Amino acid sequence: MRSNSYGSSRVSHDVQRSLSRIISELKDPRVGMMTSVTRCEVTKDLKECKAYISVLGNVEETMEGLESAKGFIRKSLASSLNLRNTPELHFVADTSIAYGVDMSRKIDEVIAGDEEKHVD
Repeated sequence: MRSNSYGSSRVSHDVQRSLSRIISELKDPRVGMMTSVTRCEVTKDLKECKAYISVLGNVEETMEGLESAKGFIRKSLASSLNLRNTPELHFVADTSIAYGVDMSRKIDEVIAGDEEKHVD
């Protein structure tokens, strides 16, 4: 039997694109303008979706806003996608971008400190 990985990756991509649009249109002040969906993982049976959310700003407040709007988001997702089932959404804070920025800053500090040692 052939794996259905192509189908699930296509569905995951469609869900990610639709979620990004829906979240950008939310009017909840807790959800910042710089909120993006970095990745979605939809189960093969389309029952659940894990959406990784990257936030520039207050992560806890944004996650609370998304949790409170979960019903509206799911309803909007159902109307924008033509799927058998609309997946139950689980929002996960994606800290990989913040981690990368922090590591880049640390590397810059080390390089600047090393250059100071060689100048003297």
